[in-house]
Amino acid sequence: MQMELHTGIDLAVELLRQPDRAALLGCATAQLEQVFGLSRSWVLELEASGRTLICPALDAELRFECDDFSHPFAHVLREGKALALSSVACARLDHAGLSRLFDASRGADSIWIQPLKAGNNRTLGVLVLCGLDPAWDDIAGQPLYKGLLALIGLQWAAHRDRDDRLWQQRLLSRSLSSLRDTETERQKSDLLARSLVGPSRAMADLRAQVIRAAGTQLSVLVQGETGCGKDLVARGIHDFSERSDGPFIVVNCAAIPDSLLENELFGHTKGAFSGANAAKQGLLAQANGGTLFLDEIGDMPMALQSKLLRVLETRQFRPLGARGEVHSDFRLVAATHQPLPTRIQDGEFRRDLFYRLSQFPVRVTPLRDRTEDLEPLCRHFIQRYREREGRGPLGISSHALEYLKPYAFPGNVRELRNVIEFACVQTPEQEDIQAEDLRLDALASREEAPAGEADSTAVPQPGVPVLSDIDDLRAAAQAFEAAVISARLRQYGGNRAQAAESLGLPKRTLAHKCQKFNVTETG
Repeated sequence: MQMELHTGIDLAVELLRQPDRAALLGCATAQLEQVFGLSRSWVLELEASGRTLICPALDAELRFECDDFSHPFAHVLREGKALALSSVACARLDHAGLSRLFDASRGADSIWIQPLKAGNNRTLGVLVLCGLDPAWDDIAGQPLYKGLLALIGLQWAAHRDRDDRLWQQRLLSRSLSSLRDTETERQKSDLLARSLVGPSRAMADLRAQVIRAAGTQLSVLVQGETGCGKDLVARGIHDFSERSDGPFIVVNCAAIPDSLLENELFGHTKGAFSGANAAKQGLLAQANGGTLFLDEIGDMPMALQSKLLRVLETRQFRPLGARGEVHSDFRLVAATHQPLPTRIQDGEFRRDLFYRLSQFPVRVTPLRDRTEDLEPLCRHFIQRYREREGRGPLGISSHALEYLKPYAFPGNVRELRNVIEFACVQTPEQEDIQAEDLRLDALASREEAPAGEADSTAVPQPGVPVLSDIDDLRAAAQAFEAAVISARLRQYGGNRAQAAESLGLPKRTLAHKCQKFNVTETG
């Protein structure tokens, strides 16, 4: 009796030391095998549904369905009483799961199935003991067995309750974290709405995409038509990222001649070429710790694309004339209005670079597909004009807004801004912009004209004053130049190369003027 007491205390202490449920059940089955001379033992855990027993210690895929009351495990659970079962009886039941247990029992010819319960009589699972012709009733009647059974049930329930509490705490923590993240994203989205203006679903989704992109270090490819605000998207990604305190370096790949673009990006050492009287730090190096925005990436020369791909993979580059490489830790955002998959098929853009750039693709919806943004954008541009000029109209009339809605705005938000700013000049102080101030009549007639029949050299543009209104010759000349370029681009379907050739200009010069005058490929 004294020996049994000491043994029981030692076993109890060992069970109480187990850190989790799996360790507890493993220790319990090992103790039962050792103390009572069993060949094997397992604990089958009852799932939360109360319908299935599983045996992780033997096979996580082994399952016993308890709604089949002809099965001995279901019988034990329903009656709440232990049951002895011989291998002969098992063979008659022809149950694959029971056969697995006997096959793994190391030659046992009998099993003892014991329900395991917690102190509140809650069933936790089933204890399966395997032996060679054992006296099960004698074993089950021993105080040591009963004590171990009770302690196993109590500790199992304690571990389960602790696991439930931890799960609830983690769930609550995740819920609170999700609420905080949602509130943070909402606040960021509200701030971003000051630049990416518009209540439409498309703009709300765009702002959400920008915030998510800002939280990563992935390369972002912003795609969308000319004038839709890709530069604002890039700026937003930078401003809401961890790199917001670093530099934001902008490179317009279409506005810099091919011969100079590599030098602008990589820089050069003193004496690298004729005229290099001093070393020049490239834009890649200047972007260290911040964001590099490559606008109009679709116009980058093929030879430079391969060099850029290597830089993106290693963040290492060699300035012109340098012997060693320079490291720059920058985040890349690229933008293009061109269909890069088409340029890839035409052999004008590298497929591997496209995949490297578009780790996080963002697409900007054109203005014509989100007309609900028209009014807030107009008021936004009017407010900006008033802040810049110190004067201006109060707002825009409902009639003027209705006049704008049918127009397709091929130049997107940039074109709308130009139209509104010109209307601000025409509108008397402290009054609302009226429809006649918008100068869209020529554009509307152009839309109504059959394709190919518009006079591309005579169509006026918004912002071009009539002769009697000219009071600034330089501004009028620039407006006229922009109108000619815009008309020629329309004539050639947005093809810059053909438009430039027809005007006697290099393509890069035309691209520079398009950027300077905010001219779009579609006019």
